[in-house]
Amino acid sequence: MAELDHYYAVILAGGGGTRLWPLSRQDQPKQSLPLLGEQTMFQIAVRRLAPLFPPERILVVTSARYAADLQRQAPEVPPANFISEPAPRGTAPAIALSAQVLQQRDPQAVMACLTADHYIGQEGRFRALLAAAAAVAQADYLVTLGVTPTFPATGFGYIQRGAPLGDFGGFTVYRAERFKEKPAPSEAQALLADGLHSWNSGMFVWRTARILAEVERQLPTLHRVLQRFAAQPENLPALWDGAPNETIDYGIMERAAGIAVIPADGLEWNDIGSWEALLDVLPPDADGNVVIGAEHVHAHSSHVLVHSSTTRPGRLIATLGLRNMIIVDTDDVLLVCPRDRAQEVRLLVDQLKQRAGGKVYL
Repeated sequence: MAELDHYYAVILAGGGGTRLWPLSRQDQPKQSLPLLGEQTMFQIAVRRLAPLFPPERILVVTSARYAADLQRQAPEVPPANFISEPAPRGTAPAIALSAQVLQQRDPQAVMACLTADHYIGQEGRFRALLAAAAAVAQADYLVTLGVTPTFPATGFGYIQRGAPLGDFGGFTVYRAERFKEKPAPSEAQALLADGLHSWNSGMFVWRTARILAEVERQLPTLHRVLQRFAAQPENLPALWDGAPNETIDYGIMERAAGIAVIPADGLEWNDIGSWEALLDVLPPDADGNVVIGAEHVHAHSSHVLVHSSTTRPGRLIATLGLRNMIIVDTDDVLLVCPRDRAQEVRLLVDQLKQRAGGKVYL
């Protein structure tokens, strides 16, 4: 892309973050938590976009219940750039809605779809990668950023790299031959072993006109909702009831043509989707333990995450002989689980939703 005046960043910030319970709650989801330092995850996501994206070219898609709080966190982003979903419907409707808003503002728009829950250590390289992806999107590709897999993950989508399409901004870009969302364990192992697959990072770049054409082709019900919204934007709450609940991965990417993948290696990227991720990105002590907000004394404990957000002064957490464990202490809930089962925390949330009186903890 010769110039970036028509390039916009869209931050998806509407998720509930159930795998980061009990710290992440309905009234304070993960994007509003300072998990990596003093700034919230959302504030970090906005800050690292500068100077590639000035605040006026940053849009935020979130739930209506979180919009006011996020505006307070990032007052530099114009209020008109916060798009409130009346209800969560998955990433496909959220991205399509933001694409429709942008298309009406700027028919030449290219959008980078980003999230508010990623850790990216090399922010300068990240911006260079996004600039390169914009040039690929101008060639009418749906661009996805791929990360070299390090283990057979079943929670990520995988992209099979095909023939190279050329060099863009110092990054080699490949045609994507196949997009596979969340494979079974045996298939994930095979995808890891063949060396031809990347994880789908959940970050995409495309022209708004191009993604809206795919929505019309693959998700016609959603397309009709968007057309009615374009004519009567004030009726979005009523129209949104007709939007399908669908992810961009299943709804669009698995059946789309003209997908390009850019290996996004060297970003020091991590999806902060569970407590386990903090052990990977935050500096540990000599025994591999990561301690946040707590006084911790231990004997023969290693690779343990201890996170405390209690308001009780002098709270001490002591561990003996623990290895690869997660301990999260809040005023009303104490969570203890093995590190390799951190992804299953949402099962506890599901139980509380069904239990009488359980919702007080959500």
